[in-house]
Amino acid sequence: MTQRLTPATALLLTTAPLLWAGNAVVGRLVHEMIPPMTLNFLRWVLAFLILLPLAWRVLRRESSLWPGWKHFALLGLLGVGCYNALQYLALQTSTPLNVTLVASSIPVWMLLVGTLCFGQPVSRRQLLGALLSIAGVLVVLSRGQWALLVQVRLVPGDIYVLLATLAWAFYSWMLSRPGAAPALRGDWAAFLMAQIVFGLGWSGLFAGAEWALTDARILWSWPLAAALAYIAVGPAVLAYRCWGMGVQRVGPAIAGFFSNLTPLFAALLSAAFLGELPHLYHALAFGLIVGGIVVSSRR
Repeated sequence: MTQRLTPATALLLTTAPLLWAGNAVVGRLVHEMIPPMTLNFLRWVLAFLILLPLAWRVLRRESSLWPGWKHFALLGLLGVGCYNALQYLALQTSTPLNVTLVASSIPVWMLLVGTLCFGQPVSRRQLLGALLSIAGVLVVLSRGQWALLVQVRLVPGDIYVLLATLAWAFYSWMLSRPGAAPALRGDWAAFLMAQIVFGLGWSGLFAGAEWALTDARILWSWPLAAALAYIAVGPAVLAYRCWGMGVQRVGPAIAGFFSNLTPLFAALLSAAFLGELPHLYHALAFGLIVGGIVVSSRR
């Protein structure tokens, strides 16, 4: 049962986008040093090692993880195996700001998935907010030239990040459902570890295919090691912890609009670390997205 949005919950749902914006910037910084699927796999290997002292009991034979393995295998596929792998893949051909702005369509997917797959009703305010978010995404995809929308050419990164947002919408709705192994939900480390156990299998499979089918290579350096440490501790462990708690408190529909804060943080971080200054159409897109948050969150 969802609760009212409180300042503490809002802080949780704001921390995750901040860390994910950093994830996008770091992914762009190291995109020439390491292949995207391999980056995602190593990230979750490190997250697994970080959580192991806190949640090693999940791996025991009598753990409630194994009877509910199908549920956690699907969570691991969507949240660990697919979402960030697709985002890192998108960053090969797009900028962090564009990737995070396109990902701001998450509230739209949240509402669509909730209605079609989980029987969740949609209010008029939520629908209006979703339409504003869509308008913001269209501004990014058209690069601010509305007349070119009919002939807009999506770069591969735009398509990958749209697929990632769809995966995240399903993942978030599954988080809000009791599902299998309810005993694990009381322990955040155990619950995340249960997802990582199966997510490592999926991400390892994708990384293996990447090395088999492409000319993959890793250019090891201290900046790459620091990047791996950050994405494992921040965007993986801490952000997933904050997001999971926030979704369970207020539900995916409201939480989804907080993900639209990611482009703001990405713009600030990109300007600071990549020298990629936002354009005027980025400001217009962000204004539409913020408008979607305000309209949808008002009672």
